[in-house]
Amino acid sequence: MLIKNKKTRAALIALLALGSAAAWPRVVAAETVLRIGMTAADIPRTLGQPDQGFEGNRFTGLTMYDALTSWDLSSADKPSVVIPGLATEWKVDDADKTKWTFKLRPGVTFHDGSPFNADAVVWNVEKVLKQDAPQFDASQVGVTASRMPTLASAKKIDDMTVELTTKEPDSFLPINLTNLFMASPAKWQAFYDKAEGADAKAKSQAAWTAFARDASGTGPWKMASFTPRERLELVKNASYWNKDRLPKIDKMVLLPMPEANARTAALLSGQVDWVEAPAPDALPELKQRGFKLYANEQPHVWPWQFSRVEGSPWNDIRVRKAANLCVDREGLKDGLLAGLMVPASGTFEPGHPWRGKPSFEIKYDKAAAQKLMQEAGYGPNKKLTVKTQTSASGSGQMQPLPMNEYLQQALAECYFDVKLDVIEWNTLFTNWRRGAKDPSANGSHATNVTYAAMDPFFALVRFLQSGMAPPVSNNWGFINNPKFDELVKKARQTFDPAARDAALAELHAASVDDAAFLYVAHDVGPRAMSPKVTGVVQPKSWFIDFSPVSMN
Repeated sequence: MLIKNKKTRAALIALLALGSAAAWPRVVAAETVLRIGMTAADIPRTLGQPDQGFEGNRFTGLTMYDALTSWDLSSADKPSVVIPGLATEWKVDDADKTKWTFKLRPGVTFHDGSPFNADAVVWNVEKVLKQDAPQFDASQVGVTASRMPTLASAKKIDDMTVELTTKEPDSFLPINLTNLFMASPAKWQAFYDKAEGADAKAKSQAAWTAFARDASGTGPWKMASFTPRERLELVKNASYWNKDRLPKIDKMVLLPMPEANARTAALLSGQVDWVEAPAPDALPELKQRGFKLYANEQPHVWPWQFSRVEGSPWNDIRVRKAANLCVDREGLKDGLLAGLMVPASGTFEPGHPWRGKPSFEIKYDKAAAQKLMQEAGYGPNKKLTVKTQTSASGSGQMQPLPMNEYLQQALAECYFDVKLDVIEWNTLFTNWRRGAKDPSANGSHATNVTYAAMDPFFALVRFLQSGMAPPVSNNWGFINNPKFDELVKKARQTFDPAARDAALAELHAASVDDAAFLYVAHDVGPRAMSPKVTGVVQPKSWFIDFSPVSMN
């Protein structure tokens, strides 16, 4: 439900805050507990490869699990970069750039006590890549393989060394591997041995279902209890291998709260200690009452991704450019979002090494936008109908309904008639991988799924390369531009960092000049929390490390 009147919204928040606290979880006084209201409508999957977008990775991926490579989330000032995780070092073969050697971290154990080693890495690669492996789980493939599309296989060299092979030379592989979380093969096998089923596939599915209820990774947090759609309780892993990241609190309780007013009300009433994306209208009251607000520019873009299939209205570059020129981003920032965004003029802003020098300047110029639309054959008496699929909430979606209604009104002044198809967030995210041609798109000409821009593949390649069209990855609109393909190949096969950055800058500039997306905003990851919560580091990342957080 969208509430436009600020007084009405404030009144609703106050009313919700007075709701019965008896309906909310109570905690044992002897332990320190952090309760978080997520934007997700459900608990992200817990079996090792989360759903719910990167909010899933944030809450049930990076907490209970580790990957071979990790993001450095320790600074609020420096860009987040890839650092060693369960692998201590890696190197591409000088003679064959499709082969990588990863040295593994010794002495690491899963939550069930079993050892992490090369066998575990091979097992986890094959759970999403090898269809005849007993542990292969098709439900985990979409959120994993699409994020590392060139990885082909894994081979054990010795207990602490693995060789990974890619389908083609790919300098992005170490970054992509931050998305492959290591689940315990021993724990899964124990469930498989006890599972009932008509065949091996049925037993495997039963084992993964059981594993999701009693998960085992190597991460700093362990699963304590899990109630689907209601709550997930995590407790600190006192035996975690990285002593610098031992959690400082005893328990973390994750609660799905997709509606911004309900999240804010829960915080104001003391029912939770921390909320993601509070209602912008409530920021003055939150500040007045002493709640802490955190925000930091993130490599995360709020766009419309255009369909480029035959017959799409966005196939006309004049229309794509007009839409980009018709949005007053500063007005959106200062008005509706109360300052909680950075206007987007591309995936990367000036100063970023991958920005490049686009010739098309994305800014607010309504007259220029109207002129382009008139050249394309539209005007006050002939509107262009475009349909966009979006969600009511979700990971990184910021305030999707109010923001899309803002765009609807703004674009109307440039002869667009915008229709919105509002669906549940996880369904939208699933549809994203199915593409504009799939019936799930409901005839939409654009999709509004936010995306992380921390690495080259996530920021550019999966959207712009023709080979990344569904079902391979997230080229939802089926972009097919030979220039993009050429530049992707150039960047991917360049292993010198400076030369690779130059190739990526060229690719980004080409995408902006082509008005590949309607670029609207960069998220700042707003969070509000009780003054009892201390030790929070809000990095320049879509992710955050909960380990240093304390409760007074």
